[in-house]
Amino acid sequence: MSQQVISANRLGDGVVVYLAADNSWSEFIAGSVIALDEPTADGLLAHAKQAEQDRVVIDPYLIDVAEVDGEVRPTKYREFIRATGPSIRSDLSKQNWAPETGAHDSGTQGK
Repeated sequence: MSQQVISANRLGDGVVVYLAADNSWSEFIAGSVIALDEPTADGLLAHAKQAEQDRVVIDPYLIDVAEVDGEVRPTKYREFIRATGPSIRSDLSKQNWAPETGAHDSGTQGK
């Protein structure tokens, strides 16, 4: 089995989220909990389905990931786009958001 994480959309605003190790939902795949075996993946998916019943997220599912250079990355291009943001305008990508503060860095600071 490949490594997997849970992806879903937050019901309140539709943003892509990932199930984190503390059972919260993170907008960043780096904070996701990784299932290394099928029983763990099944348990995470069951927890995510309960969050769907509780109307926290919609359509949770498992995605395959790999650790590359110390980072968790989706193995499928569709999931890569969901994890990183729009592919057409890099200034809107999630890499320009500071996870700690939620602040957006448009690349114009200090200019």
